Amino acid sequence: MKKILVIHGPNLNLLGNRETSVYGTASLDEINSRLGTFARQNGADLTFFQSNHEGDIVDIIGKSAKEGFGAIVINPAAYTHTSVAIRDAIAAVNVPAVEVHLSNIYKREEFRHHSLIAPVCAGQISGFGVQSYVLGLSAAIDLASTSQ
Repeated sequence: MKKILVIHGPNLNLLGNRETSVYGTASLDEINSRLGTFARQNGADLTFFQSNHEGDIVDIIGKSAKEGFGAIVINPAAYTHTSVAIRDAIAAVNVPAVEVHLSNIYKREEFRHHSLIAPVCAGQISGFGVQSYVLGLSAAIDLASTSQ
């Protein structure tokens, strides 16, 4: 069974109520449920983590290899554009990561067009709503299969 770590960044706990015209109406629990179903159908075991605190995200990434995760799916949210610490944590561990975003960050404000995280990830998927997570998880499962 492939172990995948799914990290949700700041304010994603507010999904379903937060700027639904941008992020859709699915709650974080609904996203996790959909991912859980997909994971079971594809032989993966998921661990979900959400934090509004950069250091907590850095800590869990830092432990990911030791805890046997084969891949990471991460929506760094606002930290996408600001966190050298999260970028460095991903670069430091030998666990492939896939960056995902519900919205198309390249169709939004100019400051959202640059990701500090993407260069240390296997890939990035954005703009497909909840399906971005599913596509990211599919890629992560494939990466976990080849990295273990």
